[in-house]
Amino acid sequence: MDPKSAGWTFLTSHAHVLLVIARAPDVRLRDIAATCHITERTVLTILTDLERDGYLSREREGRRTRYTLHREGTLRHPAEAHLPVRELLDLLTQPDNER
Repeated sequence: MDPKSAGWTFLTSHAHVLLVIARAPDVRLRDIAATCHITERTVLTILTDLERDGYLSREREGRRTRYTLHREGTLRHPAEAHLPVRELLDLLTQPDNER
């Protein structure tokens, strides 16, 4: 089955943004957008959501922004609210040879 024809994915855009940042904390906004296949404006909205709710913080370093993830926050859906974000990030950013 072609994944694009299904019309849905297992992860939200918020999760995709977190994963991109977990892999490269100094990634540019435009690169997050390109990797996640969303607009830069959507990335900015998601970053604002994630920062407001304590999942990340942003710090300017010259012309770049460096992101710090707060991995102990819990997942937001009630079914997974007992799990820290760290577990999702660790699972999905782990190199193939460690799985």
